[in-house]
Amino acid sequence: MSAEHGDRATLLCVPFAGAGPSFFHPWRALSAGRWTVVSVELPGRERRILETPYRNVVEAAKNEADGIAADLGAGARTVLFGHSLGAVLAYELAHLLMARDVRVERLVVSGSPGPWTQRERRATGLPDDEFLARVEEFAGFRHEALDHPEMRELILPVLQADCEMHENYVPSTDEPLSVPICSLRGASDGLVTADEARQWKDATTGGFRYAEFPGDHMYLVDLGREVLDVIAAQGDGDA
Repeated sequence: MSAEHGDRATLLCVPFAGAGPSFFHPWRALSAGRWTVVSVELPGRERRILETPYRNVVEAAKNEADGIAADLGAGARTVLFGHSLGAVLAYELAHLLMARDVRVERLVVSGSPGPWTQRERRATGLPDDEFLARVEEFAGFRHEALDHPEMRELILPVLQADCEMHENYVPSTDEPLSVPICSLRGASDGLVTADEARQWKDATTGGFRYAEFPGDHMYLVDLGREVLDVIAAQGDGDA
């Protein structure tokens, strides 16, 4: 991850379970110059594919925070975005980055209940085929790479580690953030209810906004431009 700063803020994207930074690469063009779009790259994927993936959200955030802060630079204007697993990782990173003099302007969370709500329906510990079926049920789609044995062998351990750390997540602090939070959700998300998505209001002493999009838990796959438009509009409203 690297960021080049002019007057633009950085939109720092935190991937969801099984995803890598490349998911957000199209957002660079879709952002239409409103931000410098960069993405957190975690162990076990893309350029870090040979590294052991994390199984604990708080550990992941603590281990990666110094490198992320160094790449962003002290005083860098930053908007954090995370979907699902990425939402709680972004929440942990927001606390840590602010303590490292990164100017976090807002946190945008997507497809996630508030950080204190643990998931009741779980995939962790299931045999491989049952695990994938459960994840497919959660997400509402199946990644075609999982149908290729070689790719499945690479992707499955990372996906299992990501699900484990998401489903076992307990926040590192009860202290709310001081920056505004915007919570986004697919209107037909069967995994996260509207009330759960609004729980993020209790995670900040700043402003809170909530918005819905057409689609299910993975609505953002097809609605990147619309998501970015709403993030931009929410920022204008907070200014």
